[in-house]
Amino acid sequence: MVRLRVLTTNDWPLWRDARLAALAEAPYAFKSRLGDWNRGGEERWRARLERPGAYNVLASLDGRTVGMASGLPGDGGVCELRSVWVGPEARGRGVADQLIGAVETWARRSGATTLKLAVIPGNDPAVAVYARNGFVLTVERGDLLPDGVTREQVMAKALR
Repeated sequence: MVRLRVLTTNDWPLWRDARLAALAEAPYAFKSRLGDWNRGGEERWRARLERPGAYNVLASLDGRTVGMASGLPGDGGVCELRSVWVGPEARGRGVADQLIGAVETWARRSGATTLKLAVIPGNDPAVAVYARNGFVLTVERGDLLPDGVTREQVMAKALR
């Protein structure tokens, strides 16, 4: 059974461990790099969890952390889904759907009318998961990636 845990600032070691695992296991899926997050101590990890209005959740299976996701508040009724990752041992078991659903519920309760995300081009499995959860590709240009040429793809879901 998958269990979700909403994190507090004091849960920074759990968040750190999950984030480092995600960046090590799936570097192709994130704009950030493992080396970017390996530096810094407790203050840096706490700061990530102290963002005002943010929502951070971990998924566990049989007592082991197997996934993570974040929701960040935005302007104009738009919230953002970020840092989604599910470990290989839990893929195909609905963990991503549960994490996305939890962030969507948070966004709705926050009064958001849209939930958006950015995905690395070529990460077709992630695009498929997001599409299955009601997200569609937009024409919005995402952030420039480290290669200086490629941009993230932006997907959005209207919340009613």
